[in-house]
Amino acid sequence: MSVLRVGNASGFYGDRFTAWREMLDGGELDVLTGDYLAELTMLILGRDRMRDPSLGYAKTFLRQAEGVLGTALDRGVTLVTNAGGLNPAGLADAIRSLGDRLGLQVRVGYVEGDALQRPDALTANAYLGAFGIAACLDAGADVVVTGRVTDASLAVGPAVARFGWTRDDLDALAGATVAGHLIECGAQVTGGNFSFFTELPDGGHRPGFPIAELHPDGSSVLTKHSGTGGAVTVETVTAQLLYEVGGPDYLGPDVVTRLDTVRLEQEGPDRVRVSGVRGTPPPDTLKVGVNNLGGFRNAMTFVLCGLDIPAKAALVRAQIEESVGTEGLEFTLARTDHPDTGDTEAASALLHVHLRDGDKSRAGRAFSAAAVELALASYPGCTLTTLPGDATPYGVFTADTIAQDEVEHVAVLPSGERVPIPAPVVTATPAGAPAREVTAVPAPAATRRGPLGELVGARSGDKGGDANLGVWARTDATWPWLRDWLTVERLAELLPETAALTVERYELPNLRAVNFVIRGLLGQGVAASTRFDPQAKALGELLRSRVVDLPTEVPA
Repeated sequence: MSVLRVGNASGFYGDRFTAWREMLDGGELDVLTGDYLAELTMLILGRDRMRDPSLGYAKTFLRQAEGVLGTALDRGVTLVTNAGGLNPAGLADAIRSLGDRLGLQVRVGYVEGDALQRPDALTANAYLGAFGIAACLDAGADVVVTGRVTDASLAVGPAVARFGWTRDDLDALAGATVAGHLIECGAQVTGGNFSFFTELPDGGHRPGFPIAELHPDGSSVLTKHSGTGGAVTVETVTAQLLYEVGGPDYLGPDVVTRLDTVRLEQEGPDRVRVSGVRGTPPPDTLKVGVNNLGGFRNAMTFVLCGLDIPAKAALVRAQIEESVGTEGLEFTLARTDHPDTGDTEAASALLHVHLRDGDKSRAGRAFSAAAVELALASYPGCTLTTLPGDATPYGVFTADTIAQDEVEHVAVLPSGERVPIPAPVVTATPAGAPAREVTAVPAPAATRRGPLGELVGARSGDKGGDANLGVWARTDATWPWLRDWLTVERLAELLPETAALTVERYELPNLRAVNFVIRGLLGQGVAASTRFDPQAKALGELLRSRVVDLPTEVPA
């Protein structure tokens, strides 16, 4: 067949439980994928495995599979998922047992080799590519389970198996990588988390899950099942394409995908063609995600109402520091208060107090009790939104690399045969497009004040301790202005927390977009971050809300 229809039913561990059933019942598919792994998820699974060595996989998938496995087998739809997490063999066994219990003959393959032995780490996993998945499918697997592969590999692997691509088919692999990246986050490409959600046909109430129709040359059409919510437009696809990426070189284990070659075209209602993608040889290293337990954390929030907010916050800070010391304490004052209002909540600010420490007892009741004890001995109107509680462990995520040929990538076929997947022979170090800075241009002759979001959309996210912020112009007329106006310096003016950080800026003209990588914004990563928006998901919307001088000649 000339088209491979790959749907996705999960973008994270906790996504819509019924999506697997919705996707199987909603229309024709060849492959249905499920992405469960994020940096935080690996930490969660690592803690599960500490309690019970037989765990370490996403248990939710097993419950979902119970309701759809028979349907998938009857309809010839292959299931591919990274829900194996830290224990793909364990999940594969569980699926076989599920099949036996349901009276189904299911051929299960799995991929392993990503787990690295690092005695000083809770988890350490290399990001594997697509060829192990393809080997399992070539051997007739109905279900393929993986551990830590790149998210896009869940779609690239089936395409390799269907079209017979080799490692030399770099453009095709790159095109499939883009398709995989687009569908990996589920409904985010069909209108979920979309800047202009009010323009969607259903107002963004229940977007359907996506489908990539892949072609032998690696091009694709992004779509969704008829009758489902949301929309598939050039803008919804652009938003997801900008999610959690860096420069134009999108590094992967099988190919480096040139994001600046991607072309998007509205082919019809809820159909966007993705074409023109070019690929170059992959690097000779794989990314390795490492999770460690960083210590213990606790938090208490004080409500400060009415007058003298800064003085009230200063009093609490001094009192808490006197009780538990200053080490590991963080104070964040959120000025949510409004002057001269008759509503208590509207008149109140929030003081968030965080404590991180290697000593569980200090971060636990010693801290939270010290906060509660101030209830009758601090500022007027003292109250808290949190009850005293014990400390909880938190993780620290770091990333490094390992040589591709040092990782034993293995496909375990349904027969039990173990097939080594050799590392790519041809590799290259991507030259990389330098982060380009532009000189601020003179202000247009005529301007009007308005939110930046009148002219642009944005999508932001996290990668370890870094954040990315992609901003796209809605029209061709807006793009030259956005390109020249939104500099690193102006970003620092609009988002002051970025001013002291290293910020890289990249341009993607085909998407009418600029992408910023903000190094260190999230500290030691989401699990350790005390930031109000720990994954930087709202950073783009914060930027869009800033009121700036918009050029009057560019219509909203």
